Amino acid sequence: MGNVTVIGAGVIGLSVAQELVTAGHRVRILAAREAAESTSGVAAAIWFPHDVDHSDSVLASAAVTYRRLEELAADPRTGVHMRPGTVLSRHPEPDTAWTAAVPHTEPAAARPDGASGIRCTVPIVETGDYLAWLRDTVVASGVRIEVADVDSVAAVIERDEPDAVVVAAGLRSAALLGDDESFPIRGQVVRLANPGLTEWITDAENPEGLTYVVPRSRDVVCGGTGETGDWNERIDPDTEAAILRRVRALVPELAEQPVLSRAVGLRPGRSSVRVGAVDGFARPVFACYGHGGAGFTLSWGDAARIAALIS
Repeated sequence: MGNVTVIGAGVIGLSVAQELVTAGHRVRILAAREAAESTSGVAAAIWFPHDVDHSDSVLASAAVTYRRLEELAADPRTGVHMRPGTVLSRHPEPDTAWTAAVPHTEPAAARPDGASGIRCTVPIVETGDYLAWLRDTVVASGVRIEVADVDSVAAVIERDEPDAVVVAAGLRSAALLGDDESFPIRGQVVRLANPGLTEWITDAENPEGLTYVVPRSRDVVCGGTGETGDWNERIDPDTEAAILRRVRALVPELAEQPVLSRAVGLRPGRSSVRVGAVDGFARPVFACYGHGGAGFTLSWGDAARIAALIS
């Protein structure tokens, strides 16, 4: 057993904390804000390795997380649901490496606009319910959560003398570790009333821009954007109008649905997901960040990788 400090309380930080405490460690989380207020709270949270490379390690973590979320879907308190849907492609040779992590896929029916597609069933996470459940779970397991700004990993080590530190603070992780390979990916969404939709659809190669429709029990998350290097967290009305045009063209049932809410989040982009030891500190430090738009998709798999490193 050891004392481990996790920096970050989004879906990655909470998942890492739960895996570590399950392995027998004493765990404390330090975070500037609670999970619901983080980028994790904005996400559409559909299982899919978006805005990350499809390396063997990423797909392995995605497969682990798929299985874990599938198990959690049996408990209605978690807010996880298994839902069928379609990944559209407009490229003659689409990247289908991700399908190795999904138990079953099949070709989608031909579309009038010429797009092809793959149908599959994946976990959909209702972020408000899931993050609240996950937070309650880690606290019940003995994890302490402290809301505090962290400006220096070295200062945390000097003050608290933990046996290990895990930096899982999303986009903030880069500044804490002096990482110049990280960058924001701005994502804007608008949430509409749900007219009864149960199937999701993604159209990343839409010529008008990234488009996805993810129905939840109380709304439909519609997106989106993927603006690399953009730090702007303000709602842009013109961007929202463009999103609504695209999603209503893709799913006509949304044409008359009112807007319920809207949000912007900065996905933690990186040249590659960073999971591993970080040199240069007085105590062992480990990184777990750079998940792009795949934080929920890789959360349990990468948390398990961190737990295996801190033995």
